[in-house]
Amino acid sequence: MGVCLCKHKCRRGGRRTLAVDLDYGNDAIDNCSTTTISTSRSMLRPNLLITPNSSHVSKTSSLIDKLVLDTLSLVRTLVDNDQDPPPCLLKLHVIADREKGWLSVVNSMINVIPIEDPLGPAVILLLLDDSPLPTKESILKLSELLNLNNTTKSKSNATRHRNICVVLGCLAEKLAGPNSVMLLTDEILNYLISKLNANVDAPVILFALIALEKFAQTSENKITINRRLGSLLENPLLSLEKWVNEEECYKKQVGFSRPFMYEIVDRTNLNAVLNANDVSEYLKISADGLMARCDASSFESVRCTHQVSSGVWFYEATVITSGVMQIGFATKESKFMNHEGYGIGDDEYSLSYDGCRQLMWYNASSFPHKHSPWKPGDVLGCLLDIDNRKIIFYLNGCPTAPCDKIFKSARSGFTAAASFMSFQQCSFNFGRDAFKYPPRNIKFSCFNQHGSITEVDKIIYPKHIRLRNLHLSALKEDCCTLCCDGKGTVQLVPCKHNGFCNTCALLLEVCPLCRSEIKDRLGMI
Repeated sequence: MGVCLCKHKCRRGGRRTLAVDLDYGNDAIDNCSTTTISTSRSMLRPNLLITPNSSHVSKTSSLIDKLVLDTLSLVRTLVDNDQDPPPCLLKLHVIADREKGWLSVVNSMINVIPIEDPLGPAVILLLLDDSPLPTKESILKLSELLNLNNTTKSKSNATRHRNICVVLGCLAEKLAGPNSVMLLTDEILNYLISKLNANVDAPVILFALIALEKFAQTSENKITINRRLGSLLENPLLSLEKWVNEEECYKKQVGFSRPFMYEIVDRTNLNAVLNANDVSEYLKISADGLMARCDASSFESVRCTHQVSSGVWFYEATVITSGVMQIGFATKESKFMNHEGYGIGDDEYSLSYDGCRQLMWYNASSFPHKHSPWKPGDVLGCLLDIDNRKIIFYLNGCPTAPCDKIFKSARSGFTAAASFMSFQQCSFNFGRDAFKYPPRNIKFSCFNQHGSITEVDKIIYPKHIRLRNLHLSALKEDCCTLCCDGKGTVQLVPCKHNGFCNTCALLLEVCPLCRSEIKDRLGMI
């Protein structure tokens, strides 16, 4: 389950203040909210201005740093969307509700979140996502606070550079539109492009690329970025293309290739892939359909193309990032609710393994396993024994105890599936290549061995090309009003609304037009 850190949960039971009964006490939180506001000018230029309140600034800064680190350490323990946020997180929400407090929280996240923590970027994103939208004045002050003109020339402190890139990317996504254009100043653009140098630490390069990608979601920014890259003597992206086949996990995330991978990828003996037509909206899938990545703030999910209803089946997933991912098995009935934080393992039709939080998930409830936390490069094996009603997960060949919970509700139509929290990536092997840790003394089949997909369905287009193709395609007059693919030949009873195809009509429980319950479905001539 992807965790919702919504600050509004704290208001249950008519509770009007977050300062009551918190570990740091009322005085601390009051100092945090008032001192931050009164001394923000000195915080923006800490090396140039010393005021009589400098001790308060230092105390407040230290308090916010501690709150951020406490949130980072506790976030992996938050496993329930109905769970109240921890006190440290509520305090950060109180501080960030005001402009100068928001700047203090952002500055703290940049300075103290360590580069080696796999959940660091996700915590930055989650905190910013639930904070108020910054004003134009806040954006200008943030640019002054970051002092990127001097930072651009510095090669030290990779942690700070990585965190700055994460913050800029999150804000670019949150402010998409005119405010995003205003945020992308020459100073910020020069800074991000300077971090695309192959000599820079790979995590910094990765998040600089992601930040530029999010800025480019606004068309005016996209033109500006392309123009700037075109004006350089050598496009820095060219050197990064060489990393496309790197085994080192950060370089693997950065690497890409031209021409577009979907035009040149080898699809020989490729019979089972991640289903680009059965995926939540923001998940990225590689051109060969065997790798997925999430850079959004939502909990993105995907299923495999091949379903099975009997026998013993196995596949492997290689961990590229070691944050929150839920990998396992699901049926078609399992629902993707990415914005609510529900994914694989969060309903009765799916079961998943979470190696970051050391949990297994079924029906939105978790239970622990005995494996150590996974690391980049680890291999998760997933075994489904339908005949004997058990699922076993293997981390680098070490098995968990068998689990049969999913078979209480599901009997057939199982497939490989996975969900991804922010900035997570994983590659899959459905049997096209030899398995690294196959189960011992168990005879099994693999999805690629028995799967079958058309050559058209094997092609995974980049998002902008897919959208362009959709705009160019002409819709038939009798197409389904929901999927626009099948023919709209079904009428819903009793409301008599029509224009739905057989597939969509069977998935509906209530009419999408009038919300009345569907009693029957009639075919139309």
